[in-house]
Amino acid sequence: MSFLILYLVHFIVYKYSMIKLNVYEAKTHLSQYLHRLEQGETIILCRRNTPIAEIRPLPRPRSEKRPIELAKDQWKITKKFFQPLPPKLLNAFRGK
Repeated sequence: MSFLILYLVHFIVYKYSMIKLNVYEAKTHLSQYLHRLEQGETIILCRRNTPIAEIRPLPRPRSEKRPIELAKDQWKITKKFFQPLPPKLLNAFRGK
């Protein structure tokens, strides 16, 4: 029951928090809506009030470099890893 309530709340928030625009309004006020996209909002683009596309902001690139060696010393690569695969497994990859 709680899953259903959570799903309904998610659906209502998702559906009604988006901006819905007809093509003419989007073309007329594009710079204004680009600013709102940068803030993380989603836009539903409509033709004659019928949704045709969803415009979302792209994920922002990392501002700092990714840490190196996060999993160092947590697992080891054995010599078996570098050996050729068995013929039966190779044939499976080739569809035989």
